[in-house]
Amino acid sequence: MIIMINGAYGAGKTTIANELLNIIDNSMIFDPEAVGYMLRHIITDEIKLPEEKTDNFQDIGIWKVLVVETAKNIKLQYNKNLIVPMTIFNKEYYQYILNGFKKIDEATHHFCLIATEETICERLRNRGEAERNWCFLQTKKCVQAFQDECFEKRIITDDLNIQDIIKRISSELLLHS
Repeated sequence: MIIMINGAYGAGKTTIANELLNIIDNSMIFDPEAVGYMLRHIITDEIKLPEEKTDNFQDIGIWKVLVVETAKNIKLQYNKNLIVPMTIFNKEYYQYILNGFKKIDEATHHFCLIATEETICERLRNRGEAERNWCFLQTKKCVQAFQDECFEKRIITDDLNIQDIIKRISSELLLHS
């Protein structure tokens, strides 16, 4: 099984992923940001293609390919259920990764944690993020992008606690097992 936990920065993806890790047998967290950080060190600005010269490592063309390939190799080598927390609001990148994950494991589920811009900003402040940092600057476009129906199953988290979110995800996973 592969469980994608998507949402804006500050939506609670990592917290939810760690909670799921505690209740889903034979599971591990696979964070695609690690792939992005690696690429930042390898693909310098001098060799980036023009469309890759942004402030987002997801725009490096091979990022999404390596995310899928890495997940495939982890599944083959270690036979683990993957819990994948990530903020991916670009529909093309999201579809590529979702379709790639489904080829690896039919039991691939996507959950998008959404909240209002005000809630997200408050959560970012509560975790110590500076008001003008990169996460804050992405909030508006994340909130808008995640309204698209392609980002199903959406879970509105403004008034939910962690256990409520876990219950919703768990019940959805049971429906599909």
